[in-house]
Amino acid sequence: MYRPLEIAPNIYWVGAIDWNERNFHGYTTDRGSTYNAYLIVDEKVALIDTVKAAFTDEMLERISCVVDPSKIDVIVSNHSERDHSGALPRLRALCPQATIYTSKPQGARFLNALYGDLNVTPVANGEEVSIGARTLHFAQVTMVHWPDSMVTYDAHDKILFSNDAFGQHLATSQRFADQVGEVVFAQARTYYANIVAPYAKQVRKALGVLGALDIATICPSHGVIWRDAESIGRIVDLYTSWSSEETDESALVVYDSMWHATEGMADAIVEGFTDAGVPVRLMDLKNNAMSDIVSEALTAKYLAVGSPTLNSTMMATVAAFLCYLRGLTPRGMKPGERIGIPFGSYGWAPAGPSEVADELARIGYTNALGTFAHAWAGDDAYLDELRAQVAAGVEAVRAGDFGETGAE
Repeated sequence: MYRPLEIAPNIYWVGAIDWNERNFHGYTTDRGSTYNAYLIVDEKVALIDTVKAAFTDEMLERISCVVDPSKIDVIVSNHSERDHSGALPRLRALCPQATIYTSKPQGARFLNALYGDLNVTPVANGEEVSIGARTLHFAQVTMVHWPDSMVTYDAHDKILFSNDAFGQHLATSQRFADQVGEVVFAQARTYYANIVAPYAKQVRKALGVLGALDIATICPSHGVIWRDAESIGRIVDLYTSWSSEETDESALVVYDSMWHATEGMADAIVEGFTDAGVPVRLMDLKNNAMSDIVSEALTAKYLAVGSPTLNSTMMATVAAFLCYLRGLTPRGMKPGERIGIPFGSYGWAPAGPSEVADELARIGYTNALGTFAHAWAGDDAYLDELRAQVAAGVEAVRAGDFGETGAE
C-alpha cells in the first residue's frame, strides 16, 4: 500500500504522512504534518532519520519496496526527538548489525535516555562516513532547535538533510515545495516562529556553515522537499531575514473580551495604527490559534495585548498566550526594538491590563505608550481619544521617544 518516492538516483523518501496531527506541543497544526525519512542505496544502505513510533510500519513498508529493512547498514539520527527517532527501537531489532550515528555527546545521551542502550556511535562536528560512492558529512547545528541537533550532507548528490531547519508542518500527497505553491512559505514561517525562533543566534551560525555547501536539494524532517534553485534561495533568504530578528513597521492587536468592552478598545487601537499609516492585524484569541498569532508577531514592531479583569486577574486565554509567546520571543531585546501595548477594561480594579503590562515587560517589550485601562465600556468619546493616543504614540516612537504617553 505505502510506496517510496525516488527523489534522486537511488535516494528515496520513505517517511510517513500524518494527516490528522492537529497539536504539536501547543502548536496548532491544522494542515497535519509529515515525518520524513530518507533511504540511500549505495555500497551500503543508509537511512537518514526515522518516523514517529506510530508510523513505523508505514515507513518499513516503503523501505521494503526498495530493500529488505534488515539489510540497512547505516542509520543516521540527526535529532533524538521522538517524532524523528520513534522507530529506532524497531529498527535496531530488525538490523542489529547497523551502525546508528548520532551527534556527540548529546545525541547519544538523549537516545539512551529515551530508549535504553541502542549501541549508538556518536560523531563529532565535521566527521564523515563513506557508504560507497557517497560520503555522509555531519555538521552539528546545536540548539536548532535541540542540543543534539545536526544535519547530514551528501556532496555526491548535493543534498542537505536539514533536520528541523527549513521544515513545515504540512501534510500533502505532493513531496516538493514547487508543487504546492505559496502555502509552503506560509507554513515555513509558522514553523519557524513556533519551533526555531528562540534560537536565532544559533540559526545565524548554522546558516554561515551551510552557506559554504553546494546544495541542490534540501530534505527537511517535516513537510515538503526544496529541490529548485528559486525555492531554495527564497527559503534560505527568509531564514536569514527571520533570524536577524529585525522587525517591520507593522502592528498586531491580540485580545480576549467578555462583554465587548475590551473588544471595542481593540478596534479603536486598530484604527489608531491605521491613522498612523501602520499596517495592522486584529486577532481574537477565541477565534485564532496561538501558533498563528505568534507567526504574525514574528516581525511585528508593535504588539497590543488586551484583557479584561476576571477574578482579579487577566483572562486565562490571555495568560496562556503570553506564556506561549514568552518562550518564543527573541532574547535580549533593546529598548524600543519591539513595542508592547497593554490594554483592557475592568469593573472595579484594573488587574487584567496591569498584569498584561507586567508580562509584556517580562518578555522584553518596551511599554512606550503606557497601559490603556478603562472602567466598564468606553463611550465614543473615550474610544476616539484612545485611537488618537495610539496614533500619537506611534509618532513618538518614530521620533525615538520611548517614554510612557498613554493613560492608565
